[in-house]
Amino acid sequence: MAWIWLEAAVPLRIIAGMLCAMGNAQYYIHKAYHGQPNHKGNDMWDIAMERKDKKLLENLSSSSFN
Repeated sequence: MAWIWLEAAVPLRIIAGMLCAMGNAQYYIHKAYHGQPNHKGNDMWDIAMERKDKKLLENLSSSSFN
């Protein structure tokens, strides 16, 4: 009777392993396609602010040489 839980452990390990594998696959595919990891919780506003900040930093660094 003590070994009955092993019957459930094997399929649960398989299911958990497949979920982990699919999550990692999604991460690496997104990183390979976009060149950076996916940031959770970023919406269009956050992306626009990142672009604005990047542009401001580029302008600041290029104007410091003049």
